[in-house]
Amino acid sequence: MGEYNTKPNSEVDIENGELLYDDGEHKFIWLGWGQAEEGMIQTNQYLIVDNGRGILLDPGGIHIFPKVVSNVTKYIDLDDIDFIFFSHQDPDVSSGIPMWLSVTSADIYISELWVRFLPHFGITDLSRIKGVGDGGVSVAGLDIIPAHFMHSPGNHVAFDKKSQILFNSDIGAAVFGSQRYLFVDDDNFNSHVSIMEGFHKRYIASSNVCKHYINRVRALNPKMIAPQHGAVFRGKAVDMFLNWLGSLRCGADIIDEISR
Repeated sequence: MGEYNTKPNSEVDIENGELLYDDGEHKFIWLGWGQAEEGMIQTNQYLIVDNGRGILLDPGGIHIFPKVVSNVTKYIDLDDIDFIFFSHQDPDVSSGIPMWLSVTSADIYISELWVRFLPHFGITDLSRIKGVGDGGVSVAGLDIIPAHFMHSPGNHVAFDKKSQILFNSDIGAAVFGSQRYLFVDDDNFNSHVSIMEGFHKRYIASSNVCKHYINRVRALNPKMIAPQHGAVFRGKAVDMFLNWLGSLRCGADIIDEISR
């Protein structure tokens, strides 16, 4: 039986990252925040290691590439990364693809909607790019699941079946001010909403899209929800987040308010 990270936020290793789950053979790792992220959109990168083989989740853009490589290689050689999942097309997610192709032999999984845009990041050889169809795909213990229009029309999330951790793309994103923390628990969930709400109201397409996503996620019963921005939901905060999202008016629901 694996162990989940129960550290309080005051004990989190911000620079070097944290194991979110570890059963000895299988690890789900948050790769930390570096000083280079000051003044930029803060992003989270994750690594799954299973029996010595690796999967990277949204390893990010150009500026944080050295930090991510440094923290990844504390756990695994770059040659042992089998594939890299990119949830959508935003540059903070995927502008580093050419560099990851150059330092690994990994295949790249991204929505097939975005494959033809990748040459604009300087990619000329698409032979290792695997376009994910609208219905998703399962690869090496990872279920890549549709979450379209949240916010990207070709968005996917990824559920690690061994750890039961859901990598959630931008869903659950938060915009930190001066204070950063890794975990959202039931005792800080309500205050965390204040730094999530603005993003979700503006970037998520509609409440109907949210409900479609929530139905899929509840069937998975994730133990943690790990977004690409902000903090990781664990324990009771997982259900609190889904309940909050299910009641949110956003996107097309508030178009008259946005357009005034």
